[in-house]
Amino acid sequence: MGLSGPDAPDAAAHPAAASVFGDEAGRADVYARLLATKGTEWGLMGPREVDRIWDRHVLNSVAVGEAIPASARVVDVGSGAGLPGIPLALARPDLHVSLLEPLLRRATFLTEVVAELGLGDRVVVVRGRAVPAGDNDPLGHHDRYDAVTSRAVAPLPRLLGWSAPLLREHGTIVALKGASAPDEVAAAAADLKRHRLTASVASVTTHEGADPTWLVVASR
Repeated sequence: MGLSGPDAPDAAAHPAAASVFGDEAGRADVYARLLATKGTEWGLMGPREVDRIWDRHVLNSVAVGEAIPASARVVDVGSGAGLPGIPLALARPDLHVSLLEPLLRRATFLTEVVAELGLGDRVVVVRGRAVPAGDNDPLGHHDRYDAVTSRAVAPLPRLLGWSAPLLREHGTIVALKGASAPDEVAAAAADLKRHRLTASVASVTTHEGADPTWLVVASR
């Protein structure tokens, strides 16, 4: 799975990589290449996504960092191919990120990527799923995190049910959503109240020329 020698990536593969990732631009490029190769081979990324891996996936994911405090403990729910958790960890080396993924194939991919990128000191892969409050918590993850991130995991009411139990008091849920985010928040009003959360919607532009990224930010 290595990308060394003549196949070593160019840190400037995307014009915005250096400005968004700084010293981690090279590792971000390795990750983008892994998504385009192993990610598609393993069925974690569609072949049509290869040409837009940077803008639609890697750079887009960094937006969640706008709502996460310094030195936070973060869990990325349903991490899949590592989005948004791995780009977040690269852009924010002050964070400790747990990638929570129930499926073996995806968890194996994540474990190999974390090793390839040398992120083992601040990123861990946990094979398992988030469970609602009141259910058995075999992983012991309830009430543990300062922030919970997600991307394209579930409709907001269901996502809140999985994410809220993971939060410490005063924690924050940050979900990457589409332009319908305001409607999702309105429709989830009862769920937000049940979980003692107050939600807002933010539009974030990660780099010059990028389309806005919509975030739902729900805090206690």
